[in-house]
Formats: sequence, structure tokens, C-alpha cells
Amino acid sequence: MLNFNFTPFPVIETERLILRRITTDDVNEVFELRSNPETMKYIPRPLVKSIEDGLEHIAMIEEKIVSNVGINWGITLKGNSKILGIIGYYRMQPENYRAEIGYMLHPDYHGKGIIPEAVTRLISYGFNDLKLHSIEAVIDPENLASESVLQKCGFVKEAHLKESDFYEGKFLDKVIYSLLNK
Repeated sequence: MLNFNFTPFPVIETERLILRRITTDDVNEVFELRSNPETMKYIPRPLVKSIEDGLEHIAMIEEKIVSNVGINWGITLKGNSKILGIIGYYRMQPENYRAEIGYMLHPDYHGKGIIPEAVTRLISYGFNDLKLHSIEAVIDPENLASESVLQKCGFVKEAHLKESDFYEGKFLDKVIYSLLNK
């Protein structure tokens, strides 16, 4: 079984990006991302309604890092520490050498290749550093932008689950993509 350890926190660099730890100083950006109906459109979670909610969300992210059950990074452009998005590994299954990757990005930065760049780097982190065997991504079937990112990064569609999740009075489909460490 895998043993995850996120201390010291792994700051990750790509050509244009720095993926860094999210702190309470980032609460305004976290609030902006998680309270925005456009950013949250395909994420079946309640919108963050206040700065307090934002701080709670950051505390939850931090708690998962400290207890080694999940890890999120703030996505920043080199030379600017403002968080434009969040990316990370959730629902980690050390017993199956598998983890789920998820991400969100401020709409102002869509279409600039930021997410594919971050995902590509986190794939290598997942396989090389965390020793994962597979990475999955769970998306809303209508989220075509995310689907295209995953395909670009080599993920393969594994399943389309019909009305498998109940959220806010509706049954939602979900699509599972995966990538194996070859």
C-alpha cells in the first residue's frame, strides 16, 4: 500500500506556472473561484457564500494535506503570486495506487493552456513521486472543455454513469476518465 507524505509541501514548477500551497492570505481568490457560478457550473458542491466559508474551505484543504489524505495547489503564474485556480488530488486510494485529479480555473484565464500545463506536470508528479498506478478524473458529461483537456493529456474515457449522483433535487450523470502509468 502506498504511503503519501505531503510534508514538506511540494511546490511544483512548470514553464509558466508555480503550483503552491494555499494559505489564508488567498481567501479572496478562493472565495472568487468557489462563489462563481461559472467556475462551479460543473462541480456539484454548494457555492461559497462568504469569506468565512472561504476560510473554512482553505482549512479543509490544509487539513487534508497535513493528514496526507489529499493535496491541492494554488495555480499561479510565475512572477505573480495571485491564485488563478486550484488543482489537486482528491479521493486518494493508496490501497489501489490510484487518485482522482480535479481542477478549476478563473474564467479570465480559460483557453490559455494553463490547465493542460498543470495537469501534465501533476501526472508526472503522481506517477513518479507519489508512485500512483492510475489517475482518474470525474467530470460532468457537458463539461466539454474539461473533457478536451483530459483527452489532450492522454486520459481515456472509462465510464459514463447515468444519473448516479443526486444533487440539489436532480440526478446527475458523470463521466470517468483515467490514465494508467505505462
